[in-house]
Amino acid sequence: MKTVALAALLAALASPVLAQEAPESRGQWGFLLGAATDNRSKGVSKSDKAPYVYGVAEWSDNANFLYLESGFETIDSSTGSNLELAAGVGVRPQVMGFDLDLNLTRKWMVDAAAGQDHSAWEVTADVSRSIGPAEALVRVQHSPNGTGSTEAWTWYEARLSWDFDDRLAASGSIGKRDQELSVDYSAWDLGVTYALTRAIQADLRWYDTDADTQGRQYEDALVLDLSIAF
Repeated sequence: MKTVALAALLAALASPVLAQEAPESRGQWGFLLGAATDNRSKGVSKSDKAPYVYGVAEWSDNANFLYLESGFETIDSSTGSNLELAAGVGVRPQVMGFDLDLNLTRKWMVDAAAGQDHSAWEVTADVSRSIGPAEALVRVQHSPNGTGSTEAWTWYEARLSWDFDDRLAASGSIGKRDQELSVDYSAWDLGVTYALTRAIQADLRWYDTDADTQGRQYEDALVLDLSIAF
């Protein structure tokens, strides 16, 4: 918990300093801090269905094409780690009316047990298109060697969302994960997002999978997530 508290404190202290040191002509900074009742990634709990906190810092150029991103999130991993750190670089081009987001990220599990694979590379490719209040997104993610005992894995996801107004939106997705030395499964979620203010957002979402296992991380859950952007 000391490590988690230190990471959160550093993120909070660094935010205004970084923002002041980055003149508009050299790009822009954005920050996100949040907490939720469960840490869900690709439909599966990374916190053993316990609450967690997270933070993200992003720098992007003035055209919002190139970006650098770093973040932290609390977890409950089989490796013994309770904190995951990430750093990545990406680009957001537009091609024939479609928005692309191509990203390469390195992740580390802090204080993982000796002998555990505590770091991994991930490549993400998103293709999205908005028409009026509707948006569709297709995502493919791949890691050549995951953390823990998992070897290579690939995640495929399709997501649809609908903006009812400038505050309320609904969205849902379905995905499939193929893994070496771990469980192959499909997952889905459905939820609503509401902007409490211009900076504060709440998301209420139900998650479930078809994983044929007794692991708690694959059980369905209703998750409440609160975040603030600045």
